[in-house]
Amino acid sequence: MIETTTGKIEGLVRDGHLAFLGIPYAAAPIGVRRFRAPAPAIPWTGVRETKTFGASCPQPPSLLIGMDTGPQDEDCLFLNVWTPAVDAARRPVLVWIHGGGFTGGSGRQPIYDGGVLSRRGDVVVVTINYRLGAFGFLALGGNHGTRHNLAILDQIAALEWVRDNIAGFGGDPGNVTIFGESAGGMSVATLLAAPAAKGLFHKAIPQSGAADATLQPEPAARTAHEVAGFLGLARADPELLQEVPAQKLLEAQGQAIAKLQRDAFIVFAPVIDPESLPLHPLQAIERGSARGIPLLTGTTRDEWRLFTFAMPEHRNLDDEGLARRIRNRLQKLGRNPDAAAGLIASYRENRPEAAAWEIFDAIETDRLFRMPALELLAAHGRGGGGESASWLYRFDRPSPAAGGLLGACHAIELPFVFGTLATPGMDRFAGSGPLAEDLSVAAMDGWLSFARSGQPSAAGLPAWTAWDESAQPTMLLDDEPELTNDPGSIERRAWSSV
Repeated sequence: MIETTTGKIEGLVRDGHLAFLGIPYAAAPIGVRRFRAPAPAIPWTGVRETKTFGASCPQPPSLLIGMDTGPQDEDCLFLNVWTPAVDAARRPVLVWIHGGGFTGGSGRQPIYDGGVLSRRGDVVVVTINYRLGAFGFLALGGNHGTRHNLAILDQIAALEWVRDNIAGFGGDPGNVTIFGESAGGMSVATLLAAPAAKGLFHKAIPQSGAADATLQPEPAARTAHEVAGFLGLARADPELLQEVPAQKLLEAQGQAIAKLQRDAFIVFAPVIDPESLPLHPLQAIERGSARGIPLLTGTTRDEWRLFTFAMPEHRNLDDEGLARRIRNRLQKLGRNPDAAAGLIASYRENRPEAAAWEIFDAIETDRLFRMPALELLAAHGRGGGGESASWLYRFDRPSPAAGGLLGACHAIELPFVFGTLATPGMDRFAGSGPLAEDLSVAAMDGWLSFARSGQPSAAGLPAWTAWDESAQPTMLLDDEPELTNDPGSIERRAWSSV
C-alpha cells in the first residue's frame, strides 16, 4: 500500500516486481473539461485498488501485434508504475510516452509492459496515457477556457505527478528519463522545448521521432475547421464541440485526416502557441532549452516500410513514378523539384539492384525520420554549451514478417527495448531465439545505463562514442552491434544539398 498525493493505493505483486496500474494523474477530461488543461486528480478516501489498467483514450482500432489498447473512454488520464520494491532506494525513473501518430496508442499496450525493464535495471518504469487526436490537439484558441496542446499539457501533468509521488514507489524524482517512440519521440522533443516541462526530467530518449511534426497555427486552425465542418458546424466553436458525442468527434477526426493527409504526414500534432510552446522545438533547443539534458536518439534502418508493406500496388512502382513522387515531395517541402534526379541517384549508389519502391521507401525513411533526428542532434549540440552529450543509434535488425518485406521497419525496436519479445505473437513481428534475446539485453542495458548515468553502455555493445556533427558516430543495433561513423553518408550529404 502506498500513500499518494490523492489517496492510498494498492497494487499487484508480480514476478520480481510490483505493478500499480490505472492510477489517475489528473481529473477526467469530460464535460466542461473536454478542451481544457488537465486539472488535478480528485482525491479519494479509503484504499483504491490499482490492479487493472485504466481506459485508453478514444482512438481508431490498431491491428498491430502487441498494440491492443483495451477499453476506451474520454476518462483516460491514467498512468502505470512498475517498481522492484517500495522502499527508499531512489532508483532511476523512466517515463514512457507512447506513439501512434498522435491519434492512437496507450500506456497499457502489452508491448510496453515495464516489468522486465524494471527488474533488469532496478529502475522504476512509468507509462502514461494522454489525450489523442481532436481530444488532445484540436486548436481552438483560448476561447471559453480552452487551451492549445492539451496532450502535451497532459504529459506535463503526468511528469508533475511523478515528481510529487515517485519517491513513494522507490524512485528518484531527481533522476527522471523521458522516452518515447514515433509520436512519443516527437512528444519528447516537444517537452525539451516546453517551458512548463522545465526541471521535470533530466534525460531524454526520442526514438524514431524528432521535432519535424510541429505545426504552425495556420494549418492547425485549418484542421479544426475541417473537423467542425464534418460535424456540420460553421466554425470550430468549443462550446458547440463540447456537446458532440465522443464517437461523432472521433468520426469527424478520421474524415479530416483522410482529407488533409494528402498534404501532411501527421495532421494532429503539437502547435506553436505563445503559452505552451512559444518557439518551434528546434529553435528553443538551439537556444538552450535542453542545456544539461543528455540526449539519446535514433531511428530504424527501414522506417517507412511499415507504412507501405500492406500496399501490394506500391511494389509496382517504376522509375518514372519514383521520379514523379520525389519531385512532388520536394516541391511540397519548398525545395527544388529538379533536384529529384540527383537525390534518387545518390540512393541508388549504395543500392544498385534495388527496385524503385525500395528507393522510395529509403528516401521517405530519411526524409521523415533520419534527417529530423540529425537536425535534433545538431540543435542540441549548438544549444548544449558542452554541458550534455548526445548519442545516436540505428536499429538494423529486420523483422521476419511479410517474407522480409518489412525490413528493420518503424517500431521494430520496441520489444527489444522493453524486453517484451515474449508477448504473444511478437515472434512473428520481431523474431525470436538467442540472437534476438541477446540484442534485447544489449538494448535494454544501453537504455538503462543512459537512464542511470547519461551515457549508454552495455556488455553486449561496443564502446559508444558521443555524437558529434563531423564524425557522426552511430551505434548500429543488429545481431552483431557495431559502432560506425556516418553510415549512409552519401544520402545524408545529398539531403544537405537539396
